[in-house]
Amino acid sequence: MLTKPEIYTVTNGYIGVESGYLGDFSYRTHAEFYPYYCDLDIHPDGYEGTTRQKFLQILESSDAQTQAKILSGVLKRFPLENFPEGQREIKQRAERLIQEMIHRLEGIAVPQDKLVFTNDTVERAIRDAELLIQKNGATSGVDRIHTALHGYVREVCKQSGIETDEDESLSSIFKKLKSAHAALQNNGPRQTDIDHIINAFANTLDKLNPIRNKASLSHPNENLLEEDEAMFVVNAAQTVLNYLNRKFKL
Repeated sequence: MLTKPEIYTVTNGYIGVESGYLGDFSYRTHAEFYPYYCDLDIHPDGYEGTTRQKFLQILESSDAQTQAKILSGVLKRFPLENFPEGQREIKQRAERLIQEMIHRLEGIAVPQDKLVFTNDTVERAIRDAELLIQKNGATSGVDRIHTALHGYVREVCKQSGIETDEDESLSSIFKKLKSAHAALQNNGPRQTDIDHIINAFANTLDKLNPIRNKASLSHPNENLLEEDEAMFVVNAAQTVLNYLNRKFKL
């Protein structure tokens, strides 16, 4: 659940408050915010006070999943580019904190970094995974996070001149990337131990394919992953994605 300081980061630090009112919300647009931006059936008319006071009451009294949907709606309703240029650096820091809050509320321990190498397929798969996890739980996001990671390593190879086959598996491309890409050839402290961890993750990636094919919603499977195991898979894939992305920033 959100803490009081986190809630005030959302209202005062990101949306902004003036004369007791929250952002540019009117009573009408505040009421429209929940169904339009959050996919929630919430009616602010049942709460007392200004738009800010009503928003605070709703956010504080909601469960974790509802809080996550409201925060996601805030980022859609108040995108960073809509703030004056002089405020954007501060607002961007608050936006990152809100994104971390959303991930925690959804049960996702590993936040999503901004990708260096990407394409439309990867970005769409990531957005789909986030929406599906928010709306239906982690089991629904396993297929999309697998697609995002597979598309990402393929795109890195493409932009780095590393050849891959059209139907090459995720684990095969990952191993090829590790052996051929200069950013992954670091010989820093305890590199042998780090390589063992990387190889363990490569073995983990081998298991993502059968999980996706046999226990996710990528096919009409009857036996699906339980929520905890599905979130574990999502976090494992996200960890690999973030590690690679940070290496390629160097």
